[in-house]
Amino acid sequence: MASSHARHPNNLLASLPAAYLAELGTALEWVPMRLGQILYEPGQRLSHAYFPSSAVVSLHCVTSSGASAETAGVGHEGVVGVPLFLGGETTCSSAMVHTGGHGWRLDRHRLLQEFARGGVFRNSLLRYTQALIVQLVQTAACYRHHSIEQQLSAWLMATFDRMPAEDVVMTQELLGSLLGVRRESVTQAAGKLHGMGYISYRRGHISVLDPAGLRANACECYGVMRREMLRLAPGVPATPGQSSGRMAD
Repeated sequence: MASSHARHPNNLLASLPAAYLAELGTALEWVPMRLGQILYEPGQRLSHAYFPSSAVVSLHCVTSSGASAETAGVGHEGVVGVPLFLGGETTCSSAMVHTGGHGWRLDRHRLLQEFARGGVFRNSLLRYTQALIVQLVQTAACYRHHSIEQQLSAWLMATFDRMPAEDVVMTQELLGSLLGVRRESVTQAAGKLHGMGYISYRRGHISVLDPAGLRANACECYGVMRREMLRLAPGVPATPGQSSGRMAD
């Protein structure tokens, strides 16, 4: 498991001492995380925690009308399934894979056993949880006070920070649901970013041409969330990730 993890790291797991990780590795399962896969739904009893490697997961708030918006994203810096070790077996949100890839899966019973043992693993989980709470709070303020163009800039930067590859498959409808806006609004905002030279945007494809410009155009929320992730989450790289991706229509 150790050599496999080195090729496909999750920063939270990679921060653990080698001996502990080797012991924990007997319970970790390497699994595909496919685009659009629902890891859990509102009210559903969580059975596993997921530690993404190349995948990115969107935590969603879904209303009774079916409308939804992303409250946080989770990539190789963290874990999906925080309610498990905070004492809840269910949650009112959902978790959906918005960038396909792979990750590690850990059974809830083993997770709770390790959390109860205390030590470095529990500390890492709790520090990441604090960073996740910052993301949740900042996202709520972002939706209320910042333009869709700023939100899209911040979302793109955060996504590419988490991506191990240059390409991402993402429909405009899905991106609209993540931001809680109509597809037309996403198209309009992307068009503005294209006009400023920050991205190359055409049907089915988006590439970041000017990461510094896109970062400057993003609202303050991107910087706040990234600084807290760097401060609290173990092993998060200081340099932002890739600069191009693909959006499928």
